[in-house]
Amino acid sequence: MDLKTENTAIADESKFSYKRILTGDRPTGPLHLGHYAGSLKNRIRLQDKYETFILIADIQALTTNFEHPEKLKENILLVALDYLSAGIDPDLSTIIIQSMIPEIAELTTFFSMFISINPLKHNPTIKTEAKERGYKELTYGFLGYPVSQTADISVFKADLVPVGIDQLPHIELSRKIIRKFNELYGGKLIEPFALIDKFPRLVGLDGNLKMSKSYGNAINLSDDFDLIKTKIKSALTDKNRIHPSDKGNPEICTIYSYHMAFSNENLVEETEYNCRNGKIGCVKCKDNLFSVIKNLLEPMNERRAYYLKNTDEIWDILIAGTKKAEKIASEVIKEVKDSMKILYFPRS
Repeated sequence: MDLKTENTAIADESKFSYKRILTGDRPTGPLHLGHYAGSLKNRIRLQDKYETFILIADIQALTTNFEHPEKLKENILLVALDYLSAGIDPDLSTIIIQSMIPEIAELTTFFSMFISINPLKHNPTIKTEAKERGYKELTYGFLGYPVSQTADISVFKADLVPVGIDQLPHIELSRKIIRKFNELYGGKLIEPFALIDKFPRLVGLDGNLKMSKSYGNAINLSDDFDLIKTKIKSALTDKNRIHPSDKGNPEICTIYSYHMAFSNENLVEETEYNCRNGKIGCVKCKDNLFSVIKNLLEPMNERRAYYLKNTDEIWDILIAGTKKAEKIASEVIKEVKDSMKILYFPRS
């Protein structure tokens, strides 16, 4: 079955009532400011409004790190620590370890039976990541990432999936897969809506199009302030500015893009005006940004210090969240098998 993508139904929170969100990250190391600006900040806002499920997608992390599965446990802990430090509230958000929910893998298999290879090969997100990583041949798991993601969404009956604009093709394909399943088997799986995060992707310290651990151009949420100050000092600015009095172009400056992400409106406007008119040098502008980032991270560091002394509490949160999620997934997979007429007898 060739499932071509369509224009995604993007959520309109003013017109419809949504209940449950599914979001998450692959545990490939600590999270950075790009994660905070692009997703974490939004999740913290949304957890007060929706039933929020956050998936630590360790199986999907193996699509690019299959040689070292032994690193997953440490990375899961690092990501969970970053979540809790940033302000994810375990009383409001259910944090789940993907591999501990076998129903996700089961549903992935069912979906894979009727999706053809072409829409996966031509998925622009897959093509872009494969190019960035220099992959000449794609593994079955890497190519099938959108199918696994569809299972993540479906198994928890999520209404909404918060994504950046680059992830829209995945949601488009998920809607197609779910719709086809429902047509084939009379199922009642929910077609998710994309909840678009309007803030653009945070560029790297080197001016690269994205901040990334693999590019070495990121400020991690767990970095100490001395390291952060050093990293900010090294960040790319307007190359044409030699002297503090030179007029600049903030729209091409990495530091200004960070001000837009993290500074208040007054400081953003002041920074833009002073830069354009040569009234502030890059060193002073970077110092101002450091103060903003320091103020942002200080409460996170307080929560981080608590959890670092109580790592057992992190695992308790992960276990409780995963158990809650497993109950939901178990009921959904029963419904799926019943729709497919393959629920031969109840499992004990």
